[in-house]
Amino acid sequence: MQEPPAPTTWHIALPYGATAVPVARAMVRTALQDLRATADRTTAQLLTAELVANALKHARAGDSIELVVERGPAGCLVEVHDGDPALVEGLGAPAVVEGLGEPLGLSSGGGHAAAPGAAGGRGLLLIRSLSSASGCRATAGGKAVWFTLPEQRRTPRH
Repeated sequence: MQEPPAPTTWHIALPYGATAVPVARAMVRTALQDLRATADRTTAQLLTAELVANALKHARAGDSIELVVERGPAGCLVEVHDGDPALVEGLGAPAVVEGLGEPLGLSSGGGHAAAPGAAGGRGLLLIRSLSSASGCRATAGGKAVWFTLPEQRRTPRH
């Protein structure tokens, strides 16, 4: 008997408030397990917490926040949707850490990005440094901020 195909997407409505971040961390870990994804779950939890904390910071009470986790052929996409239409700048190509190469080049104009070294800019640095890709796009109800993590090779257990 064949095993049913694994689901490819999870949509999770998050509560607005202090419990959103821990709920999102737990849900992204559970989603990756349910989706049979091999992306690094610890990194996914950390980056998801950053996105949800940012959504809470800029959303208004009553705004919906949604976590979407999707497994694709090359990896996992994690998105956080919120009702704030202001796009987040400073996401895109992986960051270069200051002192180890070129400056970060995070934009300080518009959106919610912070200049390098400014309080609050560390979340974008983490997302850009630890994900394989990241970005922000407008949605009908606000925006979606996202990152992707590559699938990891599974090592056989002996």
